[in-house]
Amino acid sequence: MQLVALQGLKIELGLALFAVTYPPRKAGSGPLFTRLRNPSTGQAALYLFSSDARQLFEVKAFHEEYRSWFIGQAVQQDGRLFFVTRVDPLFLVLFYLAKAEKEQGKFQPLDQILVDAEFSSCTMLLQCTDIAKSIHHIAEEKETGGRKFYKYSEEKTLKWLTKKVNQTVKVLKDHDVSVGGKVQSATFISSKKLAGAVEEDYIRYAHGLISEYLTEELSTTLAKYLRLPEVAVLPKEPLPK
Repeated sequence: MQLVALQGLKIELGLALFAVTYPPRKAGSGPLFTRLRNPSTGQAALYLFSSDARQLFEVKAFHEEYRSWFIGQAVQQDGRLFFVTRVDPLFLVLFYLAKAEKEQGKFQPLDQILVDAEFSSCTMLLQCTDIAKSIHHIAEEKETGGRKFYKYSEEKTLKWLTKKVNQTVKVLKDHDVSVGGKVQSATFISSKKLAGAVEEDYIRYAHGLISEYLTEELSTTLAKYLRLPEVAVLPKEPLPK
């Protein structure tokens, strides 16, 4: 049940990544489910905009092979458990900013950067509360004729992501999350003393969590910026004949 524990931890990551909350509802309106590009893979993923479109949530499903629900006197065979988790929309904007930098390499209005023929709902990111206030963390900005133009800044982005990593490290330490040894197999069990975790372990683990919202290229660049040593991959032992 590591995933459930992970979701519990995300509640505490608040400033660092996201927080689990219930989407707000308003009379006469409701939240909107839509598909957007996953900022890590660029592939379709399910998201949820709050009723006022000011908050963004990612929707993930936890599925076990043998699970079902009792609803009244009936059995629902689809036993998936869905997690609705608030996500910083700036991660999704970052994907498009970096893409525009590679393709055009010039200052553009944000509404021209957030254009996607396959995922038209991406324009709703402009309505999210924090975008206007936080876009300067990942982009250069200039104003001409009363209109603002933006261009991706790797330097600013790496500084912003480093803050995210540091905030996440603090949460991991505060909750005694086990991050020592092989990070890939660490579980969310309070066993910091047994794990013998060092600062690098925490940073590497936090980097892994942040990287869920970054392209592989940017994740690698961030690891170098954080001065994380490359993890040696041990050769597989030959199978016995």
